[in-house]
Amino acid sequence: MSRGKIVHGYRRLQEQLVSDLYEIGGLSIGSSRLRELEYCSEESENYVPCFNVSGNLALGFSDGEEYARHCGHRSKQNCLVLLLSIIGFPLGGRLEEMSSDYSHQIAEIMGLRNESYFIQAGVRTILDIECGYGSFGAHLYSNQLLTMCLANYEASGSQVQLTLERGLPAMIGSFTSKQLPYPSLSFDMIHCARCHVDWDTKDGIFLIEVDRLLRPGGYFVWTDPLINSQRSQRNNGNLKKWNTVHMFAENLCWELLPQQDETVVWKKTSKKNCYSTRKTSSPFLCRKGHDIESPYYRPLQACIGATQTPRWVPIEERRKWPSQATLNSAELGIYGLHLEDFAEDAINWKSAVQNYWSLLSPLIFSDHPKRPGDEDPSPPYNMLRNVLDMNAHFGGFNAALLETRKSVWVMNVVPRNGRDTLPLILDRGFIGLLHDWCEPFPTYPRTYDLVHAEGLLSLEFAEQPRCQLIDLFAEIDRLLRPEKEDRREQKLDMFYKPATPMEPQGRHRAMDRIIDKLKCEDSYTISKGDFLLPNLEASPNVGSFLHCIHAIRDGY
Repeated sequence: MSRGKIVHGYRRLQEQLVSDLYEIGGLSIGSSRLRELEYCSEESENYVPCFNVSGNLALGFSDGEEYARHCGHRSKQNCLVLLLSIIGFPLGGRLEEMSSDYSHQIAEIMGLRNESYFIQAGVRTILDIECGYGSFGAHLYSNQLLTMCLANYEASGSQVQLTLERGLPAMIGSFTSKQLPYPSLSFDMIHCARCHVDWDTKDGIFLIEVDRLLRPGGYFVWTDPLINSQRSQRNNGNLKKWNTVHMFAENLCWELLPQQDETVVWKKTSKKNCYSTRKTSSPFLCRKGHDIESPYYRPLQACIGATQTPRWVPIEERRKWPSQATLNSAELGIYGLHLEDFAEDAINWKSAVQNYWSLLSPLIFSDHPKRPGDEDPSPPYNMLRNVLDMNAHFGGFNAALLETRKSVWVMNVVPRNGRDTLPLILDRGFIGLLHDWCEPFPTYPRTYDLVHAEGLLSLEFAEQPRCQLIDLFAEIDRLLRPEKEDRREQKLDMFYKPATPMEPQGRHRAMDRIIDKLKCEDSYTISKGDFLLPNLEASPNVGSFLHCIHAIRDGY
């Protein structure tokens, strides 16, 4: 569908998409067909484009800017990352430190009996800044809480990489200078335990970003030695920092809850009129034209945002999880959606997920994994956990997976040049981010078990492509975990659902025509229903192979 054109009704949207796909058929004979991809050097095993710390230092970035995201024309990685080592968990550290006692303490400060009552208090999604090894999020996951780990890029021992290896949500990001790629009012709680963010500096601009991301009535949890009152009184520097942060929080209309040890919790105001009754007008409210709902790495703003959006609903007044994942007509109206479109999307994805499951190896997708025998791969290769949806639409794929009670989590990505449905997805109780797929994704190599990309290619390449198709597939390859150590024998768990159903005979004829036209020598398995499962057992020409997959999946 062309940008700016609104089509009501999912079937009509499908018909329009089919038309658009035929228009971009010329992509199948582009120059990318002639390109082959080399293997990356050993030094690139954990390299993440756009996060070149040594290169940033050489360019003069400092004061934390060296850890920030800097994308340019040299940020593309046109090679395939080899698996050279197995990631292990270090002993000690915060892995044991974040225990159930800590979560229980936070719940008590909030006036709850224990952390199992977070859902009843309106808390479902949490942003954990510098999460250590994800212990806080791992513990809360059992209580149906979804925690996104956010940490700087690290060449080794990365918090993000280790958290993803544990099967928990994480991404690379920094509070240094830019707004994070989340909409305003995205999280119910933001957590920082010794996270090395200087909250007392730059006139509180980091706290203003926290305020932007928090929903009304949400909680900011800060654990740090300087909060300990007895220690702070003996250290003038710590006392000054604490007083500064306390003042900034008060100016943001945050309510300070009773303190315990080194942990303090603030509650964001649920009442907009608080801003007009403050003792000070600083920070001021963002002007309407300046208050962007979903910024994409925009410089940090020194004003309070999201006060005029209809999404301003206190967390205690929102429907609790899991009922919040299903929206009624009035709620959908906030996002400009019709109930019939939303319902049809849910039905389609429920059917699609059932088909996906039937196509994949029972060993990988089994709800009750058998004990591996000598002929089976050893864990964790026989389990699926981390799922990336590159074009999440309304979050229907995520919702369908949860409905089938699969033990997975989904990183929902809304492409920057498409319709901004990310506020809807996050308000449903899911997690995700805004991203430009012509740029590298903010994660380490080999971090996702399954990558899903329904309709992405038509969206990104229909009108004046800004990047080459082979670059996108090289990025997908970087994100996927290998099934075997030899990358050439890797199986790519990526699926595409054709826009409209086709009769089986007609579908086979279409496939034959495309394969003959492109002279693809690789084999494909055409499975039941409207889904394709490619066979990537051996591909001497990776560039050509991926090119053929594009033609089959997105062109017909």
